[in-house]
Amino acid sequence: METTHKEFKHCDVIAVTGRVDSSTAPKLSAALDKITDNGRFKIVVDMGGLEYMSSAGFRALLSTQRNCKRYNRGEVVLAAVPRQIREALELAGFTELFKTFDDDLAAVGSF
Repeated sequence: METTHKEFKHCDVIAVTGRVDSSTAPKLSAALDKITDNGRFKIVVDMGGLEYMSSAGFRALLSTQRNCKRYNRGEVVLAAVPRQIREALELAGFTELFKTFDDDLAAVGSF
């Protein structure tokens, strides 16, 4: 798993590529925590290059979402979610917790 981070005026975009499983989810969590530790709570997670995400990855996203929504500071939105990961999100009931967009441009525009 690899992550790349871009900081914009109104939000941050983190692109995740590869596989997020129980061994790589802590890296994703750390990357997201680094953004929120800097006082930035509007985050776009670009999943266009993601091959697989386990429940550990979903937990990392959920934890960051809770942190961002606390005190109405912001939120985590998902962009370019692959079909198989979107289906897993639906099965887990996470589609109601995250806004999803077709691409990162639309996601950034939502802020």
